[in-house]
This record gives sequence, structure tokens and C-alpha cells, in this order.
Amino acid sequence: MKIVAFGASNSKQSINKQFATFTANLFDAEDVEIIDLNDFELPLYGIDKKKKTGIPETAVAFYDKLQSADLIIISLAEHNGSYTTVFKNLLDWMSRHNTKVFSSKKVFLLSTSPGGMGGKFVMEAAMTRFPRHGAEVIGQFSLPSFNDNFDGETGVKDEDLKQRFQKIIDEVKRKL
Repeated sequence: MKIVAFGASNSKQSINKQFATFTANLFDAEDVEIIDLNDFELPLYGIDKKKKTGIPETAVAFYDKLQSADLIIISLAEHNGSYTTVFKNLLDWMSRHNTKVFSSKKVFLLSTSPGGMGGKFVMEAAMTRFPRHGAEVIGQFSLPSFNDNFDGETGVKDEDLKQRFQKIIDEVKRKL
């Protein structure tokens, strides 16, 4: 099994990348690839740009990475109640290459934030949008107050959250 995981942020200290990485390593996979969105810089999407230059190879390369996965783990960062600009731009470019960006791939959605809502609104947006792009969302989990509730070595610290997280991990594993 191959897992492709990433935090949907371009922050060098992305808490979502940390959370996605930790989660991906909880699975018994032969191949786990952690992607950094900083390695996939793209011009700002616009129809005029697309007509002039076509779809950037970087967007196609990211799309191809998703297609290589048996499971995609995305931890969504939230900016102003929605996707980060870098992720939305990437999604826009990839959807011009193939509207079914996720091509019936199994997707495990995570979100976290320093605040108490844990990326609730971006999770809601993704749960609505991603199936339209071909995602088979087989699990979701939002972790509130990342700095208080997560440790890079041991994972989720709060016992109730840890139990809920483990239950969802177990459900996702059963669906693979």
C-alpha cells in the first residue's frame, strides 16, 4: 500500500504537515510519501494564464503523485474559514487537468489549528467539495488547539481526543 500525505499549507512550520506526517506513519504501508507544497509552486490560476501558457507541469506532477496513492491523507489548514491560498490554487490548476482530481481515491481528511475549532469550516468545505472531485472520503478528524493537544513523538495528548482519533484510524484501516 502506498500513502501520499501532506499538510495543505505552505508554512515551513506547518502544524498540518506535522499532523499528516504523524498520521500517515500510523499505517502499515510499504511506501509513505510526505509531500511539501513548497515543492510545487505555481502561478496564480486564471483562465487567461491557462490559455496563454497551458497547465503547468508542476500541477500535473502533483496530480500524478495523488494518482500513485492507495490512500491520500490531507491535513487541511484553515485561512479565513476556507482553504489556504496555496492549496486552493493547486486544486484549481489540477482540476483543469482533470476535474476528478482524486479519481475515486480513498481520502482521509484531517484538520487542525491553534484555535479551539480545529479547522472546522475548512473541513466542512472539503467534505462538500472533495467528493465532487472524485474523492472517496473514508474518514475525517479535526484536532482543536494543536499546541495544547499534540506532541510530535506521542501524538494526540488529550485522552478523549486520542480515543476518538484512534477509533477513526481503526475505521479507516478497515476500509482500505
